[in-house]
Amino acid sequence: MRRPLVCAVAALSVFLPAPALAEPEIPDGGTGFDYPRGGEGPEGSEIAFTFQDERISESSGIAPSLRHEGVWWTHNDSGDHPTDVFAVDEEGNTLATVRLLLELRDWEAIAVAPGPDGEPAIHVADIGDNFGGSWTEVRVYRFTEPETLADTTIEPTVLTFAYADGGRDAESMMIDPRDGRLYVVSKEFAGGLYAAPEEIDPAGVNTLERIDSAPLFATDAAFGPDGTRYAIRTYWGVTIYDSTDGVPGTSMGAFDLPESDQGESIAFTLDGTALMAGTEGLFAPVWRVPLEDRYRTGTVETEEEAREESASPSETAEDAGERGSAVPFIAAGALVAVLLIGGIVLLARRG
Repeated sequence: MRRPLVCAVAALSVFLPAPALAEPEIPDGGTGFDYPRGGEGPEGSEIAFTFQDERISESSGIAPSLRHEGVWWTHNDSGDHPTDVFAVDEEGNTLATVRLLLELRDWEAIAVAPGPDGEPAIHVADIGDNFGGSWTEVRVYRFTEPETLADTTIEPTVLTFAYADGGRDAESMMIDPRDGRLYVVSKEFAGGLYAAPEEIDPAGVNTLERIDSAPLFATDAAFGPDGTRYAIRTYWGVTIYDSTDGVPGTSMGAFDLPESDQGESIAFTLDGTALMAGTEGLFAPVWRVPLEDRYRTGTVETEEEAREESASPSETAEDAGERGSAVPFIAAGALVAVLLIGGIVLLARRG
């Protein structure tokens, strides 16, 4: 979303509290609502990398690759940008650029999830609307994640959607890895969580149905790797939801994200232990935000953990031996207890 509109809607938020999140405060000496948003973030939050490519000046979404370890996909917001999707490494260096043969209207989010054929597919959400819901339809562009990281140009599948209750501005899209269902979160005072049909028709207009409310002015959303958690972020913070039994699930809690100029992206790491939070701007940082145990989802076993697990049988046997060595003492104690109880019963009868 462009900065003038951001400032306008942010100014209005003074009068309405954000659901599940504390109202943002402007520190003394700040410059109004252009002041960086957020706080220190949870303990252990740190900058994971900074985008090194000057072409990435308005990163508005981020998603981890399902094919290439340590690779993240991102794209620019609306504006004077080519229709490019960028693959970057853990140092923020651009590894490849995928150009989509279509018109860029207002790209706001990205997700990587299995496509209809089961192969990892990149989904780019052209769902923003700086005119307050004037678009009657919005679109998501889907293409198979490249097996080789190299500059290329492709023509993606165009998926078309319309809201059941009228046009909306939105910047958040997420896809449940369990069933591939797509969700959009509107960016409004009374934001809503919208679900796409279980089966999407690439040739038709698919209806987005409102299924729940959402935090004030959501700017991105993402599922965890196993789908049992999802996150919805705003400029200031993030809310985590438990979707173990399905969506919408229940809110588990919320917390501030690290301070940023215009925080617009969120994603879970593939091991489900942290969030990656990005912001717009030239050479912008992407923060790694560790999650409390209760928020974690779908932890992937590391090589070190695998080695430890492979060594566990001998440790288990040793532990079993220690427990086995205590058996005689336990048996002896039980025998003494039986004798004592028997003696007491015998004396009672004689009395």
